[in-house]
Formats: sequence, structure tokens, C-alpha cells
Amino acid sequence: MKRLLSISCSDWAFNLGTFLLRIGAGALLMPHGYDKLVHFASKKNTFMNFMGIGSTASLCLVIFAEFFCSLFVIVGLFTRIFAIPPAIALAVALVKAHHGDVFGAGANAALFLTCFLAIVLMGPGKASVDGMIGK
Repeated sequence: MKRLLSISCSDWAFNLGTFLLRIGAGALLMPHGYDKLVHFASKKNTFMNFMGIGSTASLCLVIFAEFFCSLFVIVGLFTRIFAIPPAIALAVALVKAHHGDVFGAGANAALFLTCFLAIVLMGPGKASVDGMIGK
């Protein structure tokens, strides 16, 4: 019981936690990007036009963030860099698409945003390609 209430963390527990966070967040976000990638032709004209860059360019950036960056986060290669685009895309989705409704329609975006921000702050851990090459 004393161990459960402790604020200290062993190295293996931290590395296991970062591994589970990377795999979970990346694997659960990838299908969202894959769906957009597969249905690109039907979504490119109706997707949200963010900051006037065009709906097709916005969709391409979201696909990059949700699918390709999630893949890099799962593998653990350049993890902190590749966790930033999904965090930005999810922040935009939360604010613009879901109107900041954290406890309603935007709950998934808020949860994913929190996960990717934690990955940016903590890094990939040793159970990653970055950890193996000593970054």
C-alpha cells in the first residue's frame, strides 16, 4: 500500500508508462487519419478550411498529423518532433470543430491532445528507436 501512494517512480515503470502511452495514443489515433486518407477524394472539398489555406491543404496536414506522425510516435523515432503535429491538429479540432466542448463532442480530441502533449514533455522512453540510439 505504501508503494501505491509513493510519488517516486523507478526507471522501468517510467519507460513502461511512456511505451504504453506512445503505443496507445498512436494506435488509437491512426485509424482517424487512415479513414481520411482512404476517403480523401470525397472529403477534400468539404473538409474545414483552416486559416484560409484551403480545405484540401488542411486535410493533407491533418492526414500527415494523424496517420504518418502517429506511425512515427508508435515506433518511437523522432518522437517529440512527431508528437507536435498531432497535438496541433487536435487542438484545432477541439477549438474549431468541437467549439471547445471538452466534456461533450470534443472529449476524444481533448483526450488525444493530452496524450500527445504528455509525449512531447516526457519523450519516448528507452523502449523506442530514439531510446536505442541514445537520443
